[in-house]
Amino acid sequence: MIPRLFALAPLLAASLVFVGCGRPDASAPSAASNSAAAPALTPIIVQLDWVPEPEHGGLFQAQARGWFREAGLDVTLVPGGPNALVNQRVATGQAQIGQGESVTTLLDTHKGLPLLQVAAVFQNDPSVFLLHADNPIRDFKDLAGRKIMARPGWIFLDFLRQKYAMDFTIIPFNFSVSNFIADKEFIQQGYYIAEPFFITQGGAPAPRYLYAWDAGYDSYAVLIANSEWAKKNPAALRGFLAAYIRGWRDYIEGDPTPAHEAMKLANPKNTDAFLTFSRKMIVDEKLVVGRDATDSTRIGRLDPARYATQLKIVEDLKLIPAGALKVSDVMTTDYLPASP
Repeated sequence: MIPRLFALAPLLAASLVFVGCGRPDASAPSAASNSAAAPALTPIIVQLDWVPEPEHGGLFQAQARGWFREAGLDVTLVPGGPNALVNQRVATGQAQIGQGESVTTLLDTHKGLPLLQVAAVFQNDPSVFLLHADNPIRDFKDLAGRKIMARPGWIFLDFLRQKYAMDFTIIPFNFSVSNFIADKEFIQQGYYIAEPFFITQGGAPAPRYLYAWDAGYDSYAVLIANSEWAKKNPAALRGFLAAYIRGWRDYIEGDPTPAHEAMKLANPKNTDAFLTFSRKMIVDEKLVVGRDATDSTRIGRLDPARYATQLKIVEDLKLIPAGALKVSDVMTTDYLPASP
């Protein structure tokens, strides 16, 4: 799979929609004879934030293993890309669930979009600054006056400007790591479970990272539901999240082959080498279970206290008025399965 910075427009075509289905059993009664007895499956469309990669491992594993269908759900995974517009698609009902980032979603909720954050994808969002190993920058304050290739709408940039009373120049993404490979002084935003693979494939040494959470900006990669749909379909959402958490646990602790084969089917540009690298980064960095976790009990869990901190960040940045949102307006743990 190409990384976040290598998206191609054809990958966003509807033909890449991945629908899990099992092979029919020739010995089983016909669909017509079973139609009266079999309960109808609840359709759920999930809008991915990016093209299928190991960051979607829990979804693809649950789909490939048939656990969504066991929960009475007919789940469709729709690939994303640079212009996936996840929150907008979820808010308008084009998808019931989407994958995104927690802090940005707070702003869309404040704008009135019917969005509710219902489960963690990664306990810690893996967006970082990538630097060459011998780059003299060692801390965020060293970024003052530098040029950085990053997504201009990344709220973390405003957070850094305010926290360190500094500024820097932002170069918008060109969806490539070629500049980074060619220029040892280059700094760019990246998902550190993906871009490093292509950087080393391009002949450069493995990069160093400045982790956003080390500056006090600790967001989730998160699942977002349409809040109106969730209210009307609580059983379906609970069944979905139980299967999803089961999928993540199996993907990181068991055999990831079912998910990887499904990802390759959804996008033939995936390679075994990249899938193996990215999954290993997710496992080794404990992104799904939490950096300080000793077991897998926090898969999918959300902490209201962290949302209080995130709301304080966007309030301090004057992106929303103080008190405009409560934690209960933006997230809930009501649909997650009971703690193990």
